[in-house]
Amino acid sequence: MKTRSVSTAFAGLLFVAVLSGCASSQHQSSTGEYVDDMVITTKVKAAILNDKLANGFDVNVETYKGVVQLSGFVTSASGHDKAVALASSVSGVQSIKDDIVVR
Repeated sequence: MKTRSVSTAFAGLLFVAVLSGCASSQHQSSTGEYVDDMVITTKVKAAILNDKLANGFDVNVETYKGVVQLSGFVTSASGHDKAVALASSVSGVQSIKDDIVVR
């Protein structure tokens, strides 16, 4: 009986935690926004990796509420432009924050 009440209390706490995690604020994304951002990040990384000219770029991708931040290094200005263009072509991208450095 004691085990049942502990598991019920744990389930209740878990439920409350999940519900509070679904809310969005200015500094925190909702669960749905987080998943959308993960999908955008994955699509941008895949686009860069699948492009023959861009493959091998040392570019990091992070997304927050549809804003994609590109950082890292490329070897030429054309490589920089290609990485930004590939990221811009992905659906769901609201804007690009470009922190790529040309070496």
